[in-house]
Amino acid sequence: MLPIEVVVKRLDTRAEAVAAAARLLSPAERLRATTFPAERDRRAFVVAQALLRELLGSRLAVAPETFEFVRDGRGKPALAPRFVASELRFSVDHTEDVAVYAFAHGLEVGIDVELVRDVPEVDRIGSGLFSHAECEAYGHLDPLDRSLAFLRCWTRKEALLKAIGARAGPRLDRCTVSLTPGEPARILEVDGVPGERCGFTLSDFAPGQGFLGAVAVQTS
Repeated sequence: MLPIEVVVKRLDTRAEAVAAAARLLSPAERLRATTFPAERDRRAFVVAQALLRELLGSRLAVAPETFEFVRDGRGKPALAPRFVASELRFSVDHTEDVAVYAFAHGLEVGIDVELVRDVPEVDRIGSGLFSHAECEAYGHLDPLDRSLAFLRCWTRKEALLKAIGARAGPRLDRCTVSLTPGEPARILEVDGVPGERCGFTLSDFAPGQGFLGAVAVQTS
């Protein structure tokens, strides 16, 4: 069992809920919300970020609106230096009306969620995502299984790279994870290092019907 806490939340994006959520955000977060082209995405970001603040607040006994966020040396979102003694690490992702959060103390963590759906151009998209080993595994799949395999691979890799950090992590095609439907989540290789020695472990979780989730956490 991974030494982390995973929380799944449904996002209430009605106008009154979004207005209340926006009051918890910093000016920088409210400005970031305006960069989303679609109104639905703007609302989801505001509510998901407010929920993050509330979840952090309940764990650290701090008012949600007082949190400050920074980017650490690996490019990962982190709490401002005044909260460093807590050693609390977090990761968040959302899609549609589902948001997922991961929390760990003293260990880097990453989380990702995707809606289960057909991916019409999965072969073309996968060619830029898959490592050589993944391409081989993918090529042996029944065509009907390929969209699910792609989404499994994507969530697992995104969770792993979020845990490592954008500035420290390899390219997507330089890490290999299991992707065959029914196969447990495993890290097989990261930039030439075998998965069992890469310093992270990976697990799937069920965010809700019709969604896939993956979470990665540092092991050392």
